[in-house]
Amino acid sequence: MQRMTGPRKAAILMALLGEEGASAVFRNLGEDDVQRITEELSSLGHVSVQTSQQILEEYYQLALTQEYLAQGGPEYASRLLVKAFGDDGARQLLERVSQAQVISASKVESLQKADPQQLAKFLEGEHPQTVALILGHLESKQAATLLMKLPEEVRAEAVKRLAHLRQFSPEMAEKVSVILNRRLQSLGEQKRQTYAGFKSVAELMNRLDTDAAHTILQTIEQAEPKLSLEIRGLMFTFEDFLQVPEQSLRELIGQVDKRVLAMALKGATEELRNCVYHTMSTRAIDMMKEEIEVMGPVRGKDVAKAQQEIVSLARRLESEGKLVLKNDGNDEYIV
Repeated sequence: MQRMTGPRKAAILMALLGEEGASAVFRNLGEDDVQRITEELSSLGHVSVQTSQQILEEYYQLALTQEYLAQGGPEYASRLLVKAFGDDGARQLLERVSQAQVISASKVESLQKADPQQLAKFLEGEHPQTVALILGHLESKQAATLLMKLPEEVRAEAVKRLAHLRQFSPEMAEKVSVILNRRLQSLGEQKRQTYAGFKSVAELMNRLDTDAAHTILQTIEQAEPKLSLEIRGLMFTFEDFLQVPEQSLRELIGQVDKRVLAMALKGATEELRNCVYHTMSTRAIDMMKEEIEVMGPVRGKDVAKAQQEIVSLARRLESEGKLVLKNDGNDEYIV
């Protein structure tokens, strides 16, 4: 067993699974893996009962480790594995699974440097589930760009599946790496960066222009009204600054470029303008009103860009713990 290669062990496992089970596994493997395992199967010969039992035991242990990691992370997995297999056994299992995850992740990293136009061609004709899996591995800005290059009829379904994917991301991670392993060769090797994991569908939607986001949400609402509401609840738009606590809004306005703020307020509602003005001094309000008036007519896309820039800044400050964008109704203040 110690001298046996991975493909050899996999071949034995396929033989133990039987024709139907092995076929199901092969359908989810890359061409290179299928070829290596098939070659091993063709020269397998007799396998002892003891070896078969050891292979099944090893597979069970690795599968169990992955399940524990998905359920509760490394610490949770370590506690359960130590109880089952001891300190050394748990450490070895975690190391093996971690190494496999790094290898799978490295195959995904090239996506994050790929040109969205190239990715759109790569995904042409693919099932919306595959599109959702790809979107889930991209930064929100790149994912939004890619989504807008896809056919309009694909967008809503992909976003809907991405929303569901976000809820079950631990269980789907392995499927992502399998699909990409099978398909990424057509993209070629590119410079890699840190693997980002799954992204919030709300962040992707916030990156889209208003009309596209509205159309996608309407389409989703027709099929799954509850899901549409959940996505809307996760999204944060410029108008949502009406609900931001005053102290947080004051902190944000203090860091926004005044020219950008003026452009953003140019297309804002009177209620939101007054809400922002409430955080400013009288002199600052007068200067801002003058700046807006001097601008004259402006393009809608320039207003949207300015508003998105402020939303992005607010999200960054929130992630740094410098402000709160939404009050949690269940959260209690301690005096």
